[in-house]
Amino acid sequence: MSATPEKSRPSAFWPLAAIVIPAVGLFARIEIRGAENLPREGAYVLAANHNSEFDPLIVAVAVWRLGRAPRFMAKESLFTVPVLGAALKATGMVPVPRSSSSANQSMKAAQQIAEDGRGVIVYAEGTLTRDPELWPMRGKTGAVRLALAGDLPLIPLAQWGVQEIMPRYGKLKFPRRSHVVVQFGPAMDVSEYAGATTPAVLTRATDELMGRVSSMLSDIRGIPAPAERWNPSQHGQSETGRLES
Repeated sequence: MSATPEKSRPSAFWPLAAIVIPAVGLFARIEIRGAENLPREGAYVLAANHNSEFDPLIVAVAVWRLGRAPRFMAKESLFTVPVLGAALKATGMVPVPRSSSSANQSMKAAQQIAEDGRGVIVYAEGTLTRDPELWPMRGKTGAVRLALAGDLPLIPLAQWGVQEIMPRYGKLKFPRRSHVVVQFGPAMDVSEYAGATTPAVLTRATDELMGRVSSMLSDIRGIPAPAERWNPSQHGQSETGRLES
């Protein structure tokens, strides 16, 4: 596969990739499925499940291997961390503020990335899944809203195996090199939701998105996904997390 324009163009991702890719390779053997579903050029929204603090690195490496620069919507406080904050800013990551009143600012920043023909990775659940069996839980509407606002391809992504490297809220296991599957799904047709502004419609679109992610994860795991997705608010759990949409 020839290099894409985004990957062949000099950027801050080059030195980071030289460090991150070999480091991640010590922990994971990444198998990429559905590579043809990630556009080689142009903007997109990539919506991934989230079951380990380590999986952003896995997703980033997979996206980079396919020739695209991985840009996440990341929690605003991470931008104040020494070194990490500078790396986030240099690579064009999008800060997500805690206050809902500032949410439009992060959406505008993400939309600007899209207008520049770049991709945005969003954790549609808003945080690490609370599902006891690590299935995707109820999603938030950020990924759908972003795709609709910019008329962008909305691509579901399912990943599995990272929890063997670093369990949810656990410690990194080393040395351990685990098989991790990252599957990119076909872009979801959101045309029927175009112009949607009501929470009910956006929620319905998000449910469809999470259903696609769950279905792909079911294929990877070889077992059926639960009929109903985990809802933290019904189990007395907070939905605040490290990476949000």
